[in-house]
Amino acid sequence: MTRVLLVEDDEKLGKQVADGLRAAGFETEWATRGDEAMAADFGSFALVVLDLMLPGAHGFDVLKALRKEHHHVPVLVLSARQNTTDKVRALELGADDYLTKPFWPEELIARVHARLRRPALSEEADALVVGSLRIDFAGRRATVGAAVVELTRVEFDLLATLARRPGAAVSRAWLVDHILDPARDGDERTLDAHVSRLRRKLGDAGKSVATVWGVGYRLEPGA
Repeated sequence: MTRVLLVEDDEKLGKQVADGLRAAGFETEWATRGDEAMAADFGSFALVVLDLMLPGAHGFDVLKALRKEHHHVPVLVLSARQNTTDKVRALELGADDYLTKPFWPEELIARVHARLRRPALSEEADALVVGSLRIDFAGRRATVGAAVVELTRVEFDLLATLARRPGAAVSRAWLVDHILDPARDGDERTLDAHVSRLRRKLGDAGKSVATVWGVGYRLEPGA
């Protein structure tokens, strides 16, 4: 049975969501505090449903802790906070989806199913195939069909980073800090130029590198 971690401090809503997840066939563990969630074994869950306004630790802190440990478990944020700033911040910190309260329980279950249908990729995976595009992590090589695509170090690292969390947005600021060399490669404008060149080199497969407006980029698994 697929395991889901629910982090929600509202007793009534938490019970409703937990019951709905269990009825949909998910083994659900329910934490009511942020610090309790941070102590969880994230790697043992297929998905995390996370509130933001939590006692013990804010949901953003839970997200930071989860991604700092290099866990690629998808995170669906469930929050009453509807302003764009919070949504963008959640995505920048590694959330994969954001659903505002109040919500229809059926929509939550549908989003959980949709997220779990997307391919999950561990750090140990050797390769990922997206349509005609194949990314060989160990060999640091990308192919489209039978053709090898000649990529620079930055271009391959960009593609590989997005591929390790398929379907999830990765912020431009994070990519600049972790992929570009600040002394040589520049800023977010330079990043955009690298992405543009990467798309051109990938040809038709370049459409899988999607822009998430106001946030950054993601690799579309179904493109």
